[in-house]
Amino acid sequence: MLRYGLIYGGIAGAITILVMVIGMMFATEPGAGSSSMLVGYLIMLLAMVMIFVGMRQYRDREQGGLISFWTALKLGALMALVAGVAYVICWEIYLGFTGSAFIDGYTAAAIDKLDGQGLPEAELQKKIDEINKMGEMYGNRLFRMPMTMLEILPVGLIVAAISAWIVQRKPSVV
Repeated sequence: MLRYGLIYGGIAGAITILVMVIGMMFATEPGAGSSSMLVGYLIMLLAMVMIFVGMRQYRDREQGGLISFWTALKLGALMALVAGVAYVICWEIYLGFTGSAFIDGYTAAAIDKLDGQGLPEAELQKKIDEINKMGEMYGNRLFRMPMTMLEILPVGLIVAAISAWIVQRKPSVV
């Protein structure tokens, strides 16, 4: 089971980070808004199809075509965790090469978006301070790494639960 978790979870994490890093390299606006967030989650969702593939392969090759929901869910959770760890490690490597360019662009884009909303000066400044504080906190690995894991892990766990429900097969009662 561990081998399948490492292989298929690693593939899912690698696909996710590869597509996202390529997208960020060609992005014209750093820290783009909600549309890039939607695209990012769609990429994660598509990459997590590897969880389903890995479960099915494990069921058919190692379990003789039978697997319980709970066994499949454990395998799927393992794959989601491996994908998350791969994603976090690759993101940290990417940030190591690019420095604070991502968060600087992200906070600048968020502040620019606020400027066009016509908020009262006090409220605008409060929101700008919150954005800057978030950017400052993002510089701390102990804050950033769990936040990065929380981007991908829930997607993986949802896919794992749905996939476990789909691939489960119990022995037929005669």
